[in-house]
Amino acid sequence: MRIAMQRLSAAVCLALIGGAAIAQTAPADRAGTAPAASATPVVKPAAAAASDDPIRRERSYLSYTVQADGSYVEQHETAFKVLDERAIEYAKHESIGYSASIQTLDVVEAYTRKADGRRIDVPKSNFQVETNDGREGGGPAFSDIATTRLVFPDVAVGDTVVLNYRLVGKKAMFDGHFSDITSFTDTAYMGDLRIKIDLPAGLWTQQQTFGKLKQVRDETVGGRHIVEWTYQNLSPVKRESDPASIFDIERYNGYALSTFRSYGDIAKAYGERALPKAVPTARVRKLADEIAAGKTDQRAVAQALYEWVSTNINYAGNCIGLGAVVPRDQEFVLDNRIGDCKDHATLLQALFAAKGIEATQALINAGNVYTLPKVPVASSVNHVLNYLPGLDLYVDATAKGIPFGELPAQIAGKPVLRIDRPELKASTPGFVKLHNRQRMNTRLTVLEDGSMKGTVEVELSGMPAISMRASLRELSADDAKDMVKNVFKRGGLEAEGSFTQDDPKPLRGEHRYRTQFEVKQALPVPGAFALGPSFFSPMPVSALVGSATAEIDKDEGDGTCGGGRSEETYRIEFPATMKVIAVPPNLSLESGGSRYTATYTLKGNVLEASRVIEDVTLGPVCTAEYNRAYQAFAKKVLPNLKAQLVYQ
Repeated sequence: MRIAMQRLSAAVCLALIGGAAIAQTAPADRAGTAPAASATPVVKPAAAAASDDPIRRERSYLSYTVQADGSYVEQHETAFKVLDERAIEYAKHESIGYSASIQTLDVVEAYTRKADGRRIDVPKSNFQVETNDGREGGGPAFSDIATTRLVFPDVAVGDTVVLNYRLVGKKAMFDGHFSDITSFTDTAYMGDLRIKIDLPAGLWTQQQTFGKLKQVRDETVGGRHIVEWTYQNLSPVKRESDPASIFDIERYNGYALSTFRSYGDIAKAYGERALPKAVPTARVRKLADEIAAGKTDQRAVAQALYEWVSTNINYAGNCIGLGAVVPRDQEFVLDNRIGDCKDHATLLQALFAAKGIEATQALINAGNVYTLPKVPVASSVNHVLNYLPGLDLYVDATAKGIPFGELPAQIAGKPVLRIDRPELKASTPGFVKLHNRQRMNTRLTVLEDGSMKGTVEVELSGMPAISMRASLRELSADDAKDMVKNVFKRGGLEAEGSFTQDDPKPLRGEHRYRTQFEVKQALPVPGAFALGPSFFSPMPVSALVGSATAEIDKDEGDGTCGGGRSEETYRIEFPATMKVIAVPPNLSLESGGSRYTATYTLKGNVLEASRVIEDVTLGPVCTAEYNRAYQAFAKKVLPNLKAQLVYQ
């Protein structure tokens, strides 16, 4: 199954400091999303051509002036020209994100340059500052991210909006270190890009330039080491499909610069600040004893502690980002039952330590980076989880709803920086072949007027079970009572029935549910329909051949992927007054180990059907060649799924 990794929910810690971390997000197209050091924009959806863009970036100037302690001043100047009415509302609004705890914002100038040359400044009344984390009651205690929003006045087609601002850093994210990695897609217009990094000559650095970005300066002057790049793209490239879901900066135009000699040094720098916070307090020791009461097996104790943190500590705040690399105190997290990823990992490590379980923390990229760039940059890792050496197990208490022993898909099969062994080349485990499973059994009785009654039973394991449990965990008794009616109502049908399921609250990797229903005039008489789920289904057979209709660019790189097994069985009984005149053909296919088998047997007026697909794709990363081969297999399966059952 070709899958694009989902964007992470609020339970995942991304470093969104003045920009986007290395993640599945768009590149810096507006000044407010320009990258800070340790924040990286990546690839955005393709633009057909410069003339098709409703707005165009005429210039973008970015500079960092770094001090010996690693703190810095960053300066941004951007100018966007409005080419079409569609972009007016977009152009009028700008946002500047920054770390309020260690940065101050100075808007040097912001104005609209009219087509006739007039300049209209943005008045101070058009500035709005937001300092909370977006949660009700949130504030600086939970996030140090601040956002200043500006509204440009009197913007029309042909005008240019200009923003020039400065962010002054009070201290460094990691003492004595600076790092930055940034890329620009060739599918977006760029009139004039200039980037400058000015550091003390005494700071050791390494750097790399990618694609068409041109380095125009690298010299030491008066005790300062100055590096500059330029870039221009007046003829954006048209792509037939979206870029690959795996981000590899070397496929684009960009640069990386760092004072870290290795990724191990990044892990050490984080550990120096985080590990002292993981020493268990008396309160944590008492809590650990209460949680693990009656348990002696190490795995059972570890599971109980993990589940307590996962279900009792909510997510809020920013994680690995500028000004946000020191976990909060255990008392604060316990008092408020809230914290970000490093707070979850630190509290959990303290609980493990209280019960004598060896544990450490590990840094990972929770976006779409599966291979760390050659130059070690702090923003390459933006999430924290725990590792238990005695069990050889990674656990992520921030990712809500994930059972002990499982990991969210977004962090499976990725390199990690272990705090206990910084120089070790380690990675989280990848997917297990055919681990994700669904078995659906449908029994229907069709009435003469096209009404039907029946049952659907579904058994799930792996990620389909986890996601279904999460979606049904807060289902009330009243909602369960009306479930059948509401599901069919969305399809314009009138129905009644019942819905039952396993208790969804425990963190488990299996789930079962059953529905019984009666639907009025569900089918046309006479008529035809393609077999498919009669009720909601997280991983039907059709989901595993979804790539059949996708476009795969011949130049596309590696992509995220995964497989699984889905089985559907049907028994449909028609009334004696109806005659079934056509059923889909039987089919058996195999490709690269993946299999599809379908049988359709008509006995009088009763159809019995079985469809099974086994997608042995391992993932989480597949080459474009592999994806194209599987797509060819999926295209052969798809007609069988669309084949109709005809009756009169």
